[in-house]
Amino acid sequence: MKIALAEPNERLGSFPSEATDSEPVFEARGLTVSYGDAVAVRDVNLDIGERRITALIGPSGCGKSTLIRCFNRMNDLIPSARVEGSITYRNEDLYSRSADPVEVRRLIGMVFQQPNPFPKSIYDNVAFGLKINRMTDDLDDRIEDALRNAALWDEVKGKLKSPATSLSGGQQQRLCIARALATEPDVILMDEPCSALDPIATTRIEDLMHSLKERYTIVIVTHNMQQAARVSDMTAFMSVQGSEDEGERPAGILIEYDATTTIFTTPSDPRTEDYITGRFG
Repeated sequence: MKIALAEPNERLGSFPSEATDSEPVFEARGLTVSYGDAVAVRDVNLDIGERRITALIGPSGCGKSTLIRCFNRMNDLIPSARVEGSITYRNEDLYSRSADPVEVRRLIGMVFQQPNPFPKSIYDNVAFGLKINRMTDDLDDRIEDALRNAALWDEVKGKLKSPATSLSGGQQQRLCIARALATEPDVILMDEPCSALDPIATTRIEDLMHSLKERYTIVIVTHNMQQAARVSDMTAFMSVQGSEDEGERPAGILIEYDATTTIFTTPSDPRTEDYITGRFG
């Protein structure tokens, strides 16, 4: 990806050593996102380490989905959205004029809350992104590799021409993961990928995330704190600051970011502990 280097930013803040002991994939500095006049996320500083699973947790409305969609410029698709501050991907400015959003989204794949297979065959679903990105050499092999990497090949290899909608919910979500993997991304973003699935399908997705971590950097939004504790290496806790009653518009902020074991056992901020223990949220 040919994009300009980001300008230096002095507002580095402090980050846990677990997040900075290797080259960060993403670095957000003073990241603020607004929709029209409403600020959704304010002044976030966050590093995402390579080949780790980073979970974003927090109450509804704190900006988790807004934040994760900044990492592959999905917020560009919302006309009223405005992104301020800086966010870099491997030291390159994601929001520079020279950055190609299509290439950004190829390198940084996205899996959504609801399984969203296209109304096409299983084969054509995986082939879709490959054809858009002109990655059609060895197409059959690429599709098989993607389905194998998503732990779905053995279940669908005899029915690749069947409609994707004929698959179960868990299989459809793994198909969406295969579709994201097919274009050879570097990062996989997952926004509540298991919220619509039953416990057995959820377990399969979680097992899949563990295996994918060996090759990909993963960022996951989840309301399920047990899931965050099970699958992630790092956890960022977000909450809402401000009150209309106090004359300040509420906005999502980053409260605490640390190793998952620390967040769930010895958090440094009492607001994190209150959320983890169920006192609010």
